[in-house]
Amino acid sequence: MATSPLLTATPAPGDLVELHAGGSWIAANVTALEALSDAALARIGRAKRVIVDMAGVSDLDTLGAWLLEKMSRRAKAAGHNVEFIGVAENYAGLVEEVRQVNRRNPAPPAARNPFVGRIDEIGRSAVGLAEDLAIFLQMLGALFLAVVGVLRRPRSLRATSLVYQLYKVGWSAIPIIVLITFLIGAIIAQQGIFHFRKFGADSYVVDMVGILVLRELGVLIVAIMVAGRSGSAYTAELGSMKMREEIDALSTMGLDPVEVLILPRVAALICALPILSFIGSMAALYGGGLIAWFYGGMGPAIFIARLHDAVSVTHFEVGIIKAPFMALVIGIIACSEGLRVKGSAESLGKQTTTSVVKSIFVVIVLDGLFAVFFASIGM
Repeated sequence: MATSPLLTATPAPGDLVELHAGGSWIAANVTALEALSDAALARIGRAKRVIVDMAGVSDLDTLGAWLLEKMSRRAKAAGHNVEFIGVAENYAGLVEEVRQVNRRNPAPPAARNPFVGRIDEIGRSAVGLAEDLAIFLQMLGALFLAVVGVLRRPRSLRATSLVYQLYKVGWSAIPIIVLITFLIGAIIAQQGIFHFRKFGADSYVVDMVGILVLRELGVLIVAIMVAGRSGSAYTAELGSMKMREEIDALSTMGLDPVEVLILPRVAALICALPILSFIGSMAALYGGGLIAWFYGGMGPAIFIARLHDAVSVTHFEVGIIKAPFMALVIGIIACSEGLRVKGSAESLGKQTTTSVVKSIFVVIVLDGLFAVFFASIGM
């Protein structure tokens, strides 16, 4: 039966103070124990030697043993020599175990050669890159098998999920896509007119806006916005499902998570991104036309005629051909990072950020590769 804890201090000859502990030194009495240990330390004063008599302790647990040890360490730090006596045989092992806690100072880290450290970082980055590539290819293969399964069994396609994802990725994104691309087209036109006017070549701003928007910036800006908007949402959704073990539950039920969760999302991106790229390109051209009209004095009829002469269908084809490939890359990276989420909110946030960064980086690299490819074949 637990009793009230006691800790009394008795001065003795020769700069000696005896502390007599008694009662129950257990977690249930933690408030009283802390107050007793603090009061005992204050009463030690300038004594050089302190003896802690534990013969009266009836109950002792880890917390009580640690409070006694903490009091002992604080007394030693103040210059007192502390000794425990009267420890019951059944508590001696616990007291000794607690006494060894945090006794060893951690070894200082070994000095690291900067050159070796840099080589180590490069190696780790290479291994991480190879791991990311392997995961990408694995997800691509799983998607291919899911598509083959849907072609063999068309009824297995999650049409409702596909339409819902199309609504979220495509229709809901139109306002922000139109606004941003409109502003980008207007800014390009304004800067072009400002600089071309120095050479009396105001009309060439139409060529610049038309080719840049239809061939490069239209699809690139839209892809980056989709990666930040929809890609992050995919990662967060799948990551939350992974944390709640819903994806494992699907596998237990005999359903393929790739076919149920990932294929509709990636298919929606592949369908929506070309349409969004077209809408965004038209908005950018409209913004450039307005700036050319109000800022450069170039009427709509002149702008359209000049645009018809400067831009061919090939430029539009080059931009639209890129869109499905960029959508595929964004979808695979976003879903892969979602499946890599561990069991914590920190992991979810980390993988969501990683998904957006990787998607944007790969989209820009892919755009550069396409630019080189189309230039080499004369498009």
